[in-house]
Amino acid sequence: MNSNLRIVVIAPDMDVTDPDDEAALAVAERSRSLRIGLLESGFNLVAVLPADSFLEQRLSQLQPDLIIVDAESEARDALEHVVVATRDARRPIVMFTNDSDTSHVREAVAAGVSAYIVAGLSPERIRPILDVAIARFEHEQSLRNELAEARNELQERKVIDRAKGLLMQRQGLDEAAAYARLRKTAMDRNLKLVEVAQRMLDVADLWA
Repeated sequence: MNSNLRIVVIAPDMDVTDPDDEAALAVAERSRSLRIGLLESGFNLVAVLPADSFLEQRLSQLQPDLIIVDAESEARDALEHVVVATRDARRPIVMFTNDSDTSHVREAVAAGVSAYIVAGLSPERIRPILDVAIARFEHEQSLRNELAEARNELQERKVIDRAKGLLMQRQGLDEAAAYARLRKTAMDRNLKLVEVAQRMLDVADLWA
């Protein structure tokens, strides 16, 4: 993994006002350990942000390569904020927690979390965990791109077929001749075949 990756940690406030609040102190110490582990492993930790309504704007400004969610009892709320903030700019998301309740795992993965790690804060585990998370994200992103391309090709084929059908109906051409007519027009006008087909359909709709 490239250690120059820009990493943002989404974590609760580490300022504990009540020195007798052992739970809050434990969360703060755990969050501090995560950040120290990232820095000791040579990663580029660019910011630590709260999971609030301003998260999307802050992430847009920082443009991180990977997001780490450090969450405990508020894991669901933190995850919701992160999912909303990254819906238009997907990134690998890793969630670290010591909460033994794994009921959130399925919804976390469905929401786009690349790795959900329970009690995984030992420094030697951080790098391989992030490696796997990034590899999984890249694989899933590749599958999404392939699916989008397949859908786009199918849609383009439907447009071209409709335009061919229009030529066949109105000019008495067979399928091969109609396709050749579309292809020649596209070459003459330096346009894609689907663009010519769509323009033809648009004109036909105007005169329908």
